[in-house]
Amino acid sequence: MSASRLKITEIFHSLQGEADTVGFPTVFVRLTGCPLRCRYCDTEYAFHGGEWWELERIVARVREFSTRYVCVTGGEPLAQKACLDLLTMLCDADLRVSLETSGAMPLAAVDPRVVRVVDVKTPGSGEEHRNRYQELAGLRPSDLVKFVICDRGDYEWSRAKLRELALPAGCTVLFSPSHEQLPGRELADWILEDRLAVRFQIQLHKYLWGNLPGK
Repeated sequence: MSASRLKITEIFHSLQGEADTVGFPTVFVRLTGCPLRCRYCDTEYAFHGGEWWELERIVARVREFSTRYVCVTGGEPLAQKACLDLLTMLCDADLRVSLETSGAMPLAAVDPRVVRVVDVKTPGSGEEHRNRYQELAGLRPSDLVKFVICDRGDYEWSRAKLRELALPAGCTVLFSPSHEQLPGRELADWILEDRLAVRFQIQLHKYLWGNLPGK
């Protein structure tokens, strides 16, 4: 694999549906490939295929949309080593860059200007064993940790895991219902009943456009 290019599934302009910039027009750069196979995955089309893009071409394409926000996602973007260079180049272009990652990859080499949105895989994902909990201690207050909750068992597991993890002060914790598996209202009620200090989120783009690729 050339260090100057990446395999890309799609680059598109939409509204950010998650995390701390939800609702803002954002350019999404979706890289191809993922070593995980979460049961609720909604981007299986990104596992294979894609086209090779030079990094400079990717940055130029992102800038064409004249949007400040850019999200690098997948698949698992960090599975391609050149993703680290792309993140730095996007930051150098004075863009507000976020990275959506599975929590199964090392994070230390990610440019510190990037907002990292890191999954903690629940039992319902089928990939709990891939969690790299040691990475979470190195997060900053600007980073976010996301639990996708599939059912009551996932919720109770996540609630207990929060007590175990040494998350940095100020790091936002997101609890998100798995779309079409857990009604959002149920998760919201559980959070309120337990007075959990987490941020509830739904995937805004799913309610606007469903599971359409490129949205």
